[in-house]
Amino acid sequence: MSSWTLKSIPPHDWFICLDIDNYFDHEHNPETIFEEGFTRPIPLDDRDVMATIFFNGDPEKPEFHVESAEDLSKDEIKQANRALARIFGTNIDLRPFYDQAEKDPVLGPKLTEFYGLKRMSRATLMEDMVNRIIQMQLSHKPTARKMVWKVREAYGTHLVHEGKTVPAWPRPFQLAKADPAQIRKMGPTLRKGEYLVGLAQDMLSGEVDLEYLDREATPQEFYDRISTIRGIGPTSAQDLMLFRESTEAVFPSNKSKGEEKGLRKWIIMSYGGDPSDTSGKEFQKMISKWNGYEAAAIEFLFVNWVISYKKKKGK
Repeated sequence: MSSWTLKSIPPHDWFICLDIDNYFDHEHNPETIFEEGFTRPIPLDDRDVMATIFFNGDPEKPEFHVESAEDLSKDEIKQANRALARIFGTNIDLRPFYDQAEKDPVLGPKLTEFYGLKRMSRATLMEDMVNRIIQMQLSHKPTARKMVWKVREAYGTHLVHEGKTVPAWPRPFQLAKADPAQIRKMGPTLRKGEYLVGLAQDMLSGEVDLEYLDREATPQEFYDRISTIRGIGPTSAQDLMLFRESTEAVFPSNKSKGEEKGLRKWIIMSYGGDPSDTSGKEFQKMISKWNGYEAAAIEFLFVNWVISYKKKKGK
């Protein structure tokens, strides 16, 4: 067994994330994570391991305690921490952002209400893309998450935690040999199966370098390249950008019949603007206090929307 502590740059209150269903997968029950910990497969360089993570609950001195039944080497713990840092955003520093945006009329109050919020993602950009491709255009999210689970179960490495089998996320070499028709039997459309297999094959051939796009590409470069991948359109490219270990993002214009779509439209409406009559200059003025922290800013608005919706529904 191995156990260690991963520190996060404050402020960081991970418990806020437990209210956001989108952050979690089929096997997770956010209502029990507070006591039982957050358990998921962690991809190392050459294998996958199960780990359970507990948050210390201190936004000003945030730490994650990690436990694994595996005997991991120091190098493997370092590999695990790389994945965990992406999942939890422990390396993201939002301290300057709080000072910069505190007087923003829309964002300022959210920074106080959700003090310590950092977005959650999955362990790799490929995991985020597989999840996005399968779930897109599906409104019933429990069903969508079950489809993702089935694909993981069919092609990922099977791990055991407390007597139960948990599938890791498939790696490119595992997914590249899949038959889209078989994926179709798990729920996703045949075309989505083709997208998944094509993505894995392009990664193996070097046609797509997700490591570079995730960690080194500028936001605009990321958007331009990722949106050309089959199955990833402008909206998905925009959303995937927000999962990177970066506070920066861009919100390119994406108009249909003269009106903005996607996140840019939502931002404009949040600031009381008209999506069909807002110039690029006016849009940049709206988010002027977001400069350098665009990805973080939109997450505060998103979490506020989710929690407000839950309150209206009485959940």
